[in-house]
Amino acid sequence: MTNQELAEILKVISHPVRIEIIEELHKGVKCVSDFTEILDMEQPNISHHLGVMRRCRIINFFSDGKLRCYYLKNEKVYGLIKLLRSYNEKKDAVVMTKEECC
Repeated sequence: MTNQELAEILKVISHPVRIEIIEELHKGVKCVSDFTEILDMEQPNISHHLGVMRRCRIINFFSDGKLRCYYLKNEKVYGLIKLLRSYNEKKDAVVMTKEECC
C-alpha cells in the first residue's frame, strides 16, 4: 500500500459519522434503515457516507430484496479505530482542538 492510499483510507475514516458506522458494522450487518435509527440521520446523508466508504473498499454490501445490507470488508479497520481509542485512553496522546493544533 502506498502512502497516498494509506492517507486516503485515514481521511475517509476520520469523519465522526463514519467511525460510528464502522463501530456499528463491527457488531454485525446493517441496512440503511438501521442506520437512520441508530444515527438519527436522514437516508441520503447516510447513503453518502456509506458510498464514500464503499469506494474506498472499507465496506461492502449485498442486496436482500430491496434492501442494501452493509458489512465491514476487513475487520482490521475496526481494529485501527479500537487501537486509536486505547491510545487516547492511556493518556499517551495529547488531544487538541483544531484551533490549538493549527
